[in-house]
Amino acid sequence: MAASLSYASYSATFTASSSKTSVSPSPLVPPSIKVPTFSPLTVKPLSSTFASHTARVIATLTHATSTPSATPSDTSATTFHGLCYVVRDNIDTDQIIPAEYLTLVPSNPAEYEKLGSYALIGLPSSYATRFIEPNETKTKYSIVIGGANFGCGSSREHAPVALGAAGAKAVVAESYARIFFRNSVATGEVYPLESEGRICEECRTGDVVTIELGENRLINHTTGKEYKLKPIGDAGPVIEAGGIFAYARKTGMIPSQSK
Repeated sequence: MAASLSYASYSATFTASSSKTSVSPSPLVPPSIKVPTFSPLTVKPLSSTFASHTARVIATLTHATSTPSATPSDTSATTFHGLCYVVRDNIDTDQIIPAEYLTLVPSNPAEYEKLGSYALIGLPSSYATRFIEPNETKTKYSIVIGGANFGCGSSREHAPVALGAAGAKAVVAESYARIFFRNSVATGEVYPLESEGRICEECRTGDVVTIELGENRLINHTTGKEYKLKPIGDAGPVIEAGGIFAYARKTGMIPSQSK
């Protein structure tokens, strides 16, 4: 009973107090926010010249096509002549240039030469003839002939750079790991050429060979045999220029270093 009276008394007091100071709650209205306005962005279309050059550069970073390039190529008269070095299938980038030598910086001329002295040093001992003789920095084999999946493994750019620094001009293989092919084009160090058959089973290390890019053929002067090569396509002019950046400067896609 006492509790009920106390509650009634509290309610009456609260009601009386509320009636004296009646305050209507203010509506919940969000504060006004000024939203900045922007002018529409106008994007100008690429010029047809730039677009065509871009398309050609992108095309060179894909695998070699099976059809000749439709554009004039500076490599039509390019030939390579010398001794060949023959390897087999699945030559990976660790065999081309082991990871312990990746600290060498190719942009430094002295380290570039040193990098070349280790090219193909990772090949197993079953290769009795070494690509580079002891105490030498350059190879006497200007053309490397390989089997299937040449350049597989990691994506290191040092692999084609090491071959080029050693003095190799071209690699002829039955097929390539895509990343090695792309890195060869991007760096411009060696021509990654594809054969239409297993030349690695018919040539021997030390054979004298000639590669004629314009004719898409390899001639083995030691055996007297000729072999058909797949066209290098649009990748040819990029390698001829010295790599993707040199090609971009040559074609006006980016400013030349002299400007």
